[in-house]
Amino acid sequence: MTTLTVAEVDALAAQAHAGQVDKIGVPYVEHVRAVAHGLAPIGDVLEMAGLLHDVIEDTDWTAERLVAAGVPEAAVALVVAVTKRPGVPYEEMIRRVAADPPACLVKIADNAHNSLPERAAQLPQEKRARLAAKYAAARRVLWPAAEQAQVAGIVQRVNPALLAELTG
Repeated sequence: MTTLTVAEVDALAAQAHAGQVDKIGVPYVEHVRAVAHGLAPIGDVLEMAGLLHDVIEDTDWTAERLVAAGVPEAAVALVVAVTKRPGVPYEEMIRRVAADPPACLVKIADNAHNSLPERAAQLPQEKRARLAAKYAAARRVLWPAAEQAQVAGIVQRVNPALLAELTG
């Protein structure tokens, strides 16, 4: 079986998320690409996981189908690790992900992009405040669980506005 390249995984993510938009109406693939961008310096497997981090949750793709398509098993394992599970509270999922160092990095990049001030500013005030609290609480669990140089590198690439929180 042929293993896909990062560019091929990007194309797969674009196809899988075709027609989907995020909370502010931007094509969803832009979110997964931003997450992947934050992870790119760490390696191809994490970059691929960033591109695919929501594919099982938000499309008809399964882990088995991703492996069959040629996505490296290590990348698929990270996608599975960060995928929401029915009936599992968000806080519990964050604690589980924090215990898996590579998955933690994927979730840190996802959280950083979801926390971008310019994205949040386009949401209604009530939703903005609720999500800001949710993401800040997640960072308090995720950031200490990861190597701080990697956290800083991801945050610098994805959401530099969070650097003050990291160093403060």
